[in-house]
Amino acid sequence: MTDERMALLELVEKGADADLVRDLLAFAAERLMAAEVEQLTGAAHGARTPDRTNHRNGYRERGWETRAGRIGLAIPKLRKGSYFPAFLEPRRTAEKALTAVIQEAYVHGVSTRSVDDLVKAMGGTGISKSQVSRLCEDIDERVQAFLSRPIEGSWPYLWIDATYLKSRKGGRVVSVAVIVAVGVNTDGRREVLGVATGASEAEVFWTGFLRTLADRGLRGVRLVIADDHKGLRAAARRVFSAGLQRCRVHWARNLLGHAAPKQRAAVAAMIRTIFAQDTKAEAFAQWDRVADALRAKHDRLGALMDASREDVLAYMDYPKEHWAQIASTNPLERVNKEIKRRADVVGIFPNDEAVIRLVGALMLEQSDEWAVSRRYFSLESLARLADTHSPQLPAVAAGANSDPS
Repeated sequence: MTDERMALLELVEKGADADLVRDLLAFAAERLMAAEVEQLTGAAHGARTPDRTNHRNGYRERGWETRAGRIGLAIPKLRKGSYFPAFLEPRRTAEKALTAVIQEAYVHGVSTRSVDDLVKAMGGTGISKSQVSRLCEDIDERVQAFLSRPIEGSWPYLWIDATYLKSRKGGRVVSVAVIVAVGVNTDGRREVLGVATGASEAEVFWTGFLRTLADRGLRGVRLVIADDHKGLRAAARRVFSAGLQRCRVHWARNLLGHAAPKQRAAVAAMIRTIFAQDTKAEAFAQWDRVADALRAKHDRLGALMDASREDVLAYMDYPKEHWAQIASTNPLERVNKEIKRRADVVGIFPNDEAVIRLVGALMLEQSDEWAVSRRYFSLESLARLADTHSPQLPAVAAGANSDPS
């Protein structure tokens, strides 16, 4: 720590003029943000240079809580991508949650050698259960407030994906499905709307999960984008009267798994011609041609395609500007990678509550980052969505399984 920083902290601790300290901190924060944004854009503010790779796009107001009091920041926005000041520590809550999970595993005697080493590195040797409980309660309060908050407005698109983590139950290590739901509202903003653990292949689970979202105020859902989980289609129809877009990436992967290894490159090329079509009618026609061609050599591939055309091409009923994002669950790929990265540190969670604690904290901070980033969809394209009529949904029998595999 530098002498200058020590002197500044001493001013705060000794009760120096709070206004002066806040002004100093605000000035320093402004300079730090300017330097970080200059590095991201390749040019100073207002400078004309061929080295520029991005441009500023206004500011977003945010409060910064310091020991000298609250400071109002004007965080620069970028035309491409997003920016969040490093000094605001956007991962602080998640790091606390990770610490809590590791320490809880330690005090319950279920830690591996790597967890023991991590606890010692954090100075947690000899930590008591009461200390861990207090830490967990603090994290749980924030996470539960986030996961139970009211959902306001209309959310036309809802992505749902499952990640599988290891947890202890009844003395056994089991695979637990962690469900994350992300929505986009009519203002074009993304938020994490829900997190849960449960049986991802049970219709009763999906109905219960979606109803908790509806009870909190989720409205206006027109399309649910997810893998082909059993029971999810019926639950989405029952709770939201929404259609289901089957992730086309996972569908294609499943289809290729049924093809002979030497045929996969050719089959993949044929599938891509379907998604290259400009209209749903053209895509349907190309789908049928590809299915017939595959059927001639492999009956199973043709049958799989016959059973899944409407599910995989449902996204084409919506504005073309949205197709790339709503055709698959790929928008959640980065979220799932971050969950896995943090979960790998723990290895085996002591219980499902610890899973929700860590994943919930990560999702809370992910939503914070999205709140200061650019819109996921433009207002113009969302206006066109309002003029789009969703197709009439077919009747779905409770418990029906549309998985052709």
